[in-house]
Amino acid sequence: MSTPENKKLNVLMCGTVDYLGMVGVNGGKFPAIRQHLDKNIGGVYKDMNLIFDEFPKEGKVDPEAYKAAIDELNPGDAVIIFTPDSTHFPIALYAIERGLHVLITKPATQKLEHHNTLIEAAKKKGVVCWVEHHKRDAKARVATLGEFNFFNAWMAQPKSQLETFKAWAGKDSDISYYLSSHHVDICCWILQDLAVPTRVVASAAQGIATSEPFNCVPGTEDTITLLIDFQSLKSPNHKGTAISTASWTAPLKSGVHTSQHWYYMGHFDGQRGYGYISIEKFVDAARSVNAGEAQPNVFNGQGFPTIENTVLTTAILHAGRISLDEKRPVGIKKEGDKWVLE
Repeated sequence: MSTPENKKLNVLMCGTVDYLGMVGVNGGKFPAIRQHLDKNIGGVYKDMNLIFDEFPKEGKVDPEAYKAAIDELNPGDAVIIFTPDSTHFPIALYAIERGLHVLITKPATQKLEHHNTLIEAAKKKGVVCWVEHHKRDAKARVATLGEFNFFNAWMAQPKSQLETFKAWAGKDSDISYYLSSHHVDICCWILQDLAVPTRVVASAAQGIATSEPFNCVPGTEDTITLLIDFQSLKSPNHKGTAISTASWTAPLKSGVHTSQHWYYMGHFDGQRGYGYISIEKFVDAARSVNAGEAQPNVFNGQGFPTIENTVLTTAILHAGRISLDEKRPVGIKKEGDKWVLE
């Protein structure tokens, strides 16, 4: 059976990509990964090439195996990074500095200064660097709604996620970076050329993640809410407010794995969205740059989640983390051509 999304998968794996390398930390996991691919891809789709090179090799553990994998590639090849948030920056920078195109899962980085570094590095090397904000492939029409006034979004996953992500929950990242990155990016994307964020205040609920049976590290938040102030770029008299809430302590067996909603007082069409299309578009962009048909900067104005036009998403998420840690509002402003926190 072939659906539109299956066709996208076929294009991605059979026509667009001719080599696949897979990188982890523990090489002992690759036999199970191959079994998973054989069963769920090879056993379902016709004529799928599931061969990949693994880094590190079976039986070895190497947190920096990504360097060996990247060193095997040639300038113009593409790297897709789906790793814990705290590792995005060093891996992406290592790849960019070697002339590789890079797609990073959201959030691009945890710190605004790291995001700015990736922007400059990608410009210097002339490569495509995007962030896998797949919800941008949902269409939003707000240009005719006038000045921005209010945006509200929430996303929640069940408490079982605390077991799934126990290795890093509250240590290397938090639930706001993990889930609010979706809707914060949607809001910033909608408001491009309309309004910019100026201040973030964060608040959090605690007590479930750190208790039995989850026992996450002290300080791990259950739910984080960001209150974001926006200033109109067209009218000094117009200001807007956005609220983004993320939680991983929703009840078990509540009907859906991810409960989410966002509201902008406008029309939303969310079809043809999740994952496949955003990856395909990134690969197509990399190929067009390699062929000399486009320059990486042309994609900034076409609605794609480039490293350059996703910087405010990182600014807001980073500001939220600082607000929680330092218990104060955090300002966002532009100094020259860079966004900074204050």
